[in-house]
Amino acid sequence: MPAAPGGPRLLLRRLREAMAEPVGAQARLDRIVVIIAANMVAEVCSVYVMRDDGTMELFATEGLNREAVHLTTMRAGEGLVGLIAATAEPLSLSDAQSHPAYSYRPETGEEIYHAFLGVPLLRAGNTLGVLVVQNRTYRVYSEEEIEALQTTAMVLAEMIASGELQALSPGTVNASRRALAQAGVPLADGVGLGHVVLHEPRIVVKNLIAENVEREVARLETAIAEVRSAIDDLVERGDVAGAGEHREVLETVRMFAHDQGWLRRMREAVLSGLTAEAAVERVQSDNRARMLRQSDPYLRERLHDLDDLANRLLRQLVGDAGAGPGAMPENAILVARSMGPAALLDYDRARLRGVILEEGGPTSHIAIVARALGIPAVGEVANATALVESGDAIIVDGATGEVQIRPGPEVEAAYAEKARLRARRQEQYRALRDLPARTRDGVPIALQLNAGLIVDLSHLQETGAEGIGLFRTELQFMVAERMPSAAEQQVLYEAVFAAAGDLPVTIRTLDIGGDKILPYMKSPEEENPALGWRAIRIGLDRPGLLRMQLRALLKAAGGRPLRIMFPMVATVDEFVRAKAIVDREKAHLARHGHPLPEDCRLGVMVEVPSLLFQMDEIAAAADFLSVGSNDLMQFLFAVDRENRQVADRFDPLCAAALRAFRIIAERAEAAGTPVSVCGEIGGRPLEAMALIGLGFRALSMSPAAIGPVKAMVLGLDAGAVGAFLEAELARTGNGASLRPALTAFAEAHGIPV
Repeated sequence: MPAAPGGPRLLLRRLREAMAEPVGAQARLDRIVVIIAANMVAEVCSVYVMRDDGTMELFATEGLNREAVHLTTMRAGEGLVGLIAATAEPLSLSDAQSHPAYSYRPETGEEIYHAFLGVPLLRAGNTLGVLVVQNRTYRVYSEEEIEALQTTAMVLAEMIASGELQALSPGTVNASRRALAQAGVPLADGVGLGHVVLHEPRIVVKNLIAENVEREVARLETAIAEVRSAIDDLVERGDVAGAGEHREVLETVRMFAHDQGWLRRMREAVLSGLTAEAAVERVQSDNRARMLRQSDPYLRERLHDLDDLANRLLRQLVGDAGAGPGAMPENAILVARSMGPAALLDYDRARLRGVILEEGGPTSHIAIVARALGIPAVGEVANATALVESGDAIIVDGATGEVQIRPGPEVEAAYAEKARLRARRQEQYRALRDLPARTRDGVPIALQLNAGLIVDLSHLQETGAEGIGLFRTELQFMVAERMPSAAEQQVLYEAVFAAAGDLPVTIRTLDIGGDKILPYMKSPEEENPALGWRAIRIGLDRPGLLRMQLRALLKAAGGRPLRIMFPMVATVDEFVRAKAIVDREKAHLARHGHPLPEDCRLGVMVEVPSLLFQMDEIAAAADFLSVGSNDLMQFLFAVDRENRQVADRFDPLCAAALRAFRIIAERAEAAGTPVSVCGEIGGRPLEAMALIGLGFRALSMSPAAIGPVKAMVLGLDAGAVGAFLEAELARTGNGASLRPALTAFAEAHGIPV
């Protein structure tokens, strides 16, 4: 093939002119294939577009029989066109008819053509169609010709993505705009219908074709240098949020940023006539298409790192420092790769209808906050951020973990009805609000709330909860730009006590470290942060921080009862040391004439397994105990609750876990020390039923869980379930889960779980 007259830059300019002409979509596409064929000195140029059923349909051609347009189709994976669509890779052949995937279509008249070059029409890694050129001669297309056709394909992909072609053929839907059903992990109950808001929206590249290629190359290289420098600074600073794992991610991103092959491919794309932004988009779309088709989970995981790098580079090029909460629709569904609770709290909760994450399990802190806010949430939705665009219609089902992207009318109607049914069920639960939570055999069960925000406290009246069983103080620290002063902390605690009125409130001291990092506090790098310097360990090593919080609490509670709970206690000695700090602060305030709490009780959060072997001693030393089941299960089974590969490996209703809970309940009762459960399992009716059977009489949970758990309590015979559990635990010696047996027990006794 002779050299293309004018080269790819001239081709792109002619395409831009053709796309600006005031003609219909078919006429424009017909004109485009003529321009491409002439520029590539090809006897055939054809465009195939993917339909909503996955088939490839011939939409325009120069050189083949035009009567075949909108008649010729290829099933997914069929023929050379189907092969390109399936692999998302270019295909260059000197003799197309000898290829095993070749599929003869007599209506096209293509049998006289031998040389074949086809490239996928890609957008964000999704295949929207295939662009093909053909020649009669047996020849091999050069790398420059393949590059030119790929660049042209990007421009065509944007035309398809705009939806302009949908009217040309029935059943044609942009492949990236199809309805999709995705499965994830339920994080927070509820059904939310709305429209996508991307937590970190992708940069939309609107200017594809370069006016001055040399200037675009310079812009690209400057932006790459700036991004490399910024990443180097982040890594070298040593105070990277998330310590170990996040630092490793940045190291990987830095490695990609310095990859010469990546830079070369983008430079070649610019030299073919694209703007710097379009070149980044094109190279990343190619990377995404290839990596999405990899079976190796490690390689697929690296896609996130490449996306991160490409987004950093695009933001540098367009001068966008980063995305944050902006204007939101009335019914926003937030979609993110991952995010912390502080980021979630930045959004207008009155407009937020749901959250969808690529990462994050049921016991993650973002899940806990979503439950506290009553926002339906689903985690571990693979590739979620790449499957949607801002404004897409979307549905999140926090009960089943289902996500419906761009749902059809029937699906939307079905979920709307489900939401209405759930609302009616919530009305039924609200009708139970003023009934005492007492079992059928007369055992009172205290149902309390887990909270961490002032907004949570309005749920006290709505649910009829008997108090706050756990108030997480760290959320105030996580959403602040600097360390809250003692006075600022005192204001928050006074507001909490005022909102609770006469109801009891248990305040947990600062539980930071692990995955809860304060942006303004330098944290050490740790191989395993969950087992590292966190919670009471920080408080005892940095007593000034703990003393400031305790002083604010004691002042705020002046004249009323105060309950303080210490997290992550591993030994009795740690609690004794923390108690001594409280005593010193009380003495200090008394000396300066500050009113002290009417009654100050100090408790321990039982979440480190070592306390199971110190139960008699800790129950004697503490005024009360509360089981933090999330961390207790994590540590008991050596399972990282944020690791999706192992997080669900052990059931909290297995015999081993239930025996651990029984030890805590029995030893606390023997010591006469009140004990509750404030971990997430207390808010699930079946698990709550088992806890009551083991002897627990106080449970703390998210506001949305109060109604379902109270309904279970009202239908339960505590003595009967206790006897049943005792027999099952005596019989089960292999650590198997008792979930099926407990479910059958509930069904047999008409207990709603």
